[in-house]
Amino acid sequence: MTAQKDPDTRDRIVRAAAELLAEAAGEPVSTRAVCNAAGVGAPTLYHHFGDKRGLFDAVAAYGFERYLASKRAQTGTGDPVGDLRQGWDLHVEFGRTNPAFYTLMYGTARTPPIAAEADRILTGLVEAVARAGRLRVAVGTAVRMIHAAGVGVTLALISGGDDPDLSARSREAVLAAITVPDGRPDDGGAASRAARAVSLRAALAADPPPALTAAEAAMLGEWLDRIAAG
Repeated sequence: MTAQKDPDTRDRIVRAAAELLAEAAGEPVSTRAVCNAAGVGAPTLYHHFGDKRGLFDAVAAYGFERYLASKRAQTGTGDPVGDLRQGWDLHVEFGRTNPAFYTLMYGTARTPPIAAEADRILTGLVEAVARAGRLRVAVGTAVRMIHAAGVGVTLALISGGDDPDLSARSREAVLAAITVPDGRPDDGGAASRAARAVSLRAALAADPPPALTAAEAAMLGEWLDRIAAG
């Protein structure tokens, strides 16, 4: 018969590991140290997590939960591009103030299921820019660009980057590449056509037109994606 897993004990072990990681300043943390800090034996730790990798996967999920608490509390600026800018700054600041968590969260190819919520929040911010007619590339492309650049900048700062303007300059470069400036006149050029196509694509995704069949809607979406791609 399989022994029951006590969630309180599991939580205590995760929190102990998280605290040790935060204090370790990048140095390895042993399972023995975690067991001592949590007041449990090694069999209890392995019963809950299987192995050390399983433990630190759980710590990464704990880090994502802390990160998402700040993302969920993010209030709008009244400008969808401003909301993206604010989201970038929150992301980088979390990494700089929680380097051990961040490295576990984004420094490996393994990500816990809770990371999907962070992706949904970012996608939602980008979709709002698209609906406002301010996005010049496809939503998926913009999400990947922001994610890659934001994670890269944050890891660079964690590893000892001493450029105080790196985050702001990178952020503005990415935003300039994916957005159309507010109030810019529609000159009918490629950027304007792309922004209109992306905006319509986002609107159709949010509220599919009932007059179109699924096949017709898919075809229209493909055409709009091709226009957006230039």
